[in-house]
Amino acid sequence: MIRRRPVRLEHIAGIGVDRMGAIADARGGDILRLENLDTDIPPDAEAVAATCKAASNDADNSYLPFVGQMRLRKAAAAHVSRLSGIPYSGERNCLISAGGLSGILNVLLATVEVGDEVIVTDPTYAGLINRIRLVGGVPKFVPFMFTPGEFWRLDRRALRAAIGPKVSAMLLMSPSMPCGGYLDADDWALVAELCGAHDLNLIVDAAMERLLFDRRPVIHPAGLPGMVQRTITVGSSAKELRMIGWRVGWVVAPEHLMPDLMAVSLANVVVPVGIAQEAVATALERSKTTLQPYVQELQARRDAMARELAGLPFGIPAGGWSLLLRASDFGTDGATLSAHLLEQGVCATAMSGWGETHGAEYIRFVFANEPVSRLAGFGTRVRAALGVR
Repeated sequence: MIRRRPVRLEHIAGIGVDRMGAIADARGGDILRLENLDTDIPPDAEAVAATCKAASNDADNSYLPFVGQMRLRKAAAAHVSRLSGIPYSGERNCLISAGGLSGILNVLLATVEVGDEVIVTDPTYAGLINRIRLVGGVPKFVPFMFTPGEFWRLDRRALRAAIGPKVSAMLLMSPSMPCGGYLDADDWALVAELCGAHDLNLIVDAAMERLLFDRRPVIHPAGLPGMVQRTITVGSSAKELRMIGWRVGWVVAPEHLMPDLMAVSLANVVVPVGIAQEAVATALERSKTTLQPYVQELQARRDAMARELAGLPFGIPAGGWSLLLRASDFGTDGATLSAHLLEQGVCATAMSGWGETHGAEYIRFVFANEPVSRLAGFGTRVRAALGVR
């Protein structure tokens, strides 16, 4: 007997990154690796040393504490407090998760009822969309506005129109993955207004919130009027700290939500990676002074890629790790262009499943994994794949 697939998996989409990464690994050679949200910029040496030390420490080889080591909980709470102006406590407001996405899933499980709608931007990382669906929620897409050669802008009118009786939360990220769209002060003010007027939770995916270009300020919405009791912040060691393989995240939330968040955390992964937590605490604390050179390098890579693609229909990211180009302007889609790019020695992933307005017609280029020197000539390869000059 072949059993029917569970309904919760009906709309779960692949993200394409693993398949493209496997293709690039198999090809080897001098291929541009623009397909995967990895980075060639290493973590802080102090964090690596702390990891090595923890691997031989018996206390780190433990199921305890279930909700994370206290030093990291305090460091994460202090970090969110600095950005938001809210005095969070490591003991009362923070738990540690096995990566940022595990934290997102736990928050959704603890706060979203089956059938609830969750507002996300369009495009949004398919992994976030999948997790909303996995818990029985329904993603409700609010598009960024796309103008070739300009920055992505939130469609505020569409955000207002998206509010309805089934909406219970917003899940937002700034800069947004994958387009690098940035929510400015007026955008966040509207979010706060709508959350307050309609009794909505705000789940902030803070994985990249400090990876901002052109001196844009970090705006953490928990500090806005009326938002401290509605905002749940999920952070991660992966993007800002360049510790992808450590798989450590944190959830900082109002105290009244912590019992449910902890209950879900204990019922899901149970405990994050013990040997990684001291290292992440070290890197997070150091990032107050070490982050800026890394952001400057990312901005230089974005600028190099933008110069290479000048005249083509791409959106400028205000931050983050990636840039989107609209393939449909040339009568093709992202998947077809991805195949043609492989012939030019470029591995990039299509955007199928990452949005409704901005989805399959786009391709994504990740600039976090290739230095500026290797991006020289990238635009020529893209034009060759498109069949244009």
